[in-house]
Amino acid sequence: MSTIVAIRHIHFEDLGTLEPLLRARGHSIEYVDATTADLSTLDVLSPELLVVLGGPIGAYDEAIYPFVSAELALVRERLAAHLPILGICLGAQLIARALGAKVYPLGVKEIGYSPLTLTGEGRQSPLAAIGNTPVLHWHGDQFDIPEGAVRLASTPVGANQAFALGQHVLGLQFHLEADASRIERWLVGHASELGQAGIDPRQLRQAAQQSGSQLVAAAHDVVGNWLDGLAAGPLASAA
Repeated sequence: MSTIVAIRHIHFEDLGTLEPLLRARGHSIEYVDATTADLSTLDVLSPELLVVLGGPIGAYDEAIYPFVSAELALVRERLAAHLPILGICLGAQLIARALGAKVYPLGVKEIGYSPLTLTGEGRQSPLAAIGNTPVLHWHGDQFDIPEGAVRLASTPVGANQAFALGQHVLGLQFHLEADASRIERWLVGHASELGQAGIDPRQLRQAAQQSGSQLVAAAHDVVGNWLDGLAAGPLASAA
């Protein structure tokens, strides 16, 4: 059984609906809590896949949250080894920054369920399985597309919603993994942010209920297709 390591920043922003998919594909999952773990001792080269999850801080906040520096070092180590890495929201921002791209405030909060607009490259990527499915957006920062990477998706609010670098790096600004059946944890955990942004949690709850099952199927297709591409590609023997 191969191991997937998921770096988590806040307890309810986990692998969500992707966890059953990954376990069904024969992977064991190890969570590492970035805020409490000794990241300097973490082996990020042995796992078949490293997933860096979301969180309510900035990828540039190491002066306030010192663990961010250690986490960036781990991401850079994984990238330098050309091993598969998936970043979601903050995770994608950390990957982008580790690759030399800027991460900065978007100017507004993009919070809610809405579909993506895929680029031509995005329509040829695993993201094509999303179609018009609304995904959960929950961020106030945006990354630039790293040099050598390909932009895959946008929204009217945020131009850069996803990127890929080769077969082995996938960065998603949005929350493909969010479990609608557990959305209440997000609504309570981020209640202050919602209040400051003037967003009614009742609307988010309703949108989650409407999009939940469709998003699960799309998320499984996207990540399953991406993993299949890894297995078929030149990295298969190294992963």
